Amino acid sequence: MLHVRSIWNGAISFGLVSIPIKLVNATESHSISFRQIHTEDGGRIRYRKFCELEDREVTQGEIGKGYEDADGTIIPITEEDLSSLPLPTAKTIEIVAFVPADRIDPLQMDAAYYLQAGGAPAAKPYTLLREALKRSNKVAIAKFALRGRERLGMLRVVGEAIAMHGLLWPDEVRAPEGLAPDSPVSVREQELDLADALMDTLGEVDLEDLHDEYREAVEEVIAAKAAGEAPPQAPEPAAGGKVLDLMAALESSVRAARESRGEEAEHAEVKSLPQRKTARAAPKQTGGKKSTSTAKKTAAKKTTAAKKSTAKSGQGQGQGTTKKAASKSTAKKTTAKKSASRKRTA
Repeated sequence: MLHVRSIWNGAISFGLVSIPIKLVNATESHSISFRQIHTEDGGRIRYRKFCELEDREVTQGEIGKGYEDADGTIIPITEEDLSSLPLPTAKTIEIVAFVPADRIDPLQMDAAYYLQAGGAPAAKPYTLLREALKRSNKVAIAKFALRGRERLGMLRVVGEAIAMHGLLWPDEVRAPEGLAPDSPVSVREQELDLADALMDTLGEVDLEDLHDEYREAVEEVIAAKAAGEAPPQAPEPAAGGKVLDLMAALESSVRAARESRGEEAEHAEVKSLPQRKTARAAPKQTGGKKSTSTAKKTAAKKTTAAKKSTAKSGQGQGQGTTKKAASKSTAKKTTAKKSASRKRTA
């Protein structure tokens, strides 16, 4: 059982069913916090709260809320004012709809909470809502009020509990306008194939295996300085030049990823760009019907040879197969050139 102090007590409104619940935080931060200090002597820097009318420091118990009007007038707002707001969501998580989970844009996701059943009377309706969500494969959209404003939430099942994700209102999510490249960019099939190969090589990961290396490094620095030792030094960054060839960079990435997984490096190479040779190998046309006809036949033979070479290379038969295909292609090209020469001589 999760023993965490509740941050909000209320009820889930599910039609005419009311489910008493307690709202608890579902996440916690493990980040290292720092204090502000005076760099000359290490003294703590503190912020003190002064009343500008009395020019004196005040305690937390003397501090309340106030709204500043357009003319600068401060309108005091008490907790009683907020607790008596004419809203059904002031102490209730009001379910307004059930929708498929993929309808929720991840950009809207905010803080996460667990909803804990509030005592024995809540056990039956809590379980009913949980099982209904499971069977429907949907999530519940709800409205609730927390920390001075009404919010949007999404309820879903996590294990045997109901979790609620706070959602931003749709108008709080910015549109990604002007962020994509301005100039048109074309991506070749070979580049997509290599990107797919890299994705497949990297594969999946168990999120439980990931950890915060930055926090661990900061802890090492703190421990070293506390012991009066020199903090560990960062390793020299790997020298890297400008990536001018995207294909080469992708091939290198696939190769490196496979080597890191213990696979043979030769399998990481993607052989195939013989199509580039066909454009350079087109014969010059010297005029005349026979010459034109011969050029077309020669070009057709070269294209066929190039396709055979590419098909054999794409089947992953290794460098030897590619060289044989290239050799056959060269032999056919030579034969075609001799044939064309004889016809022109005749």
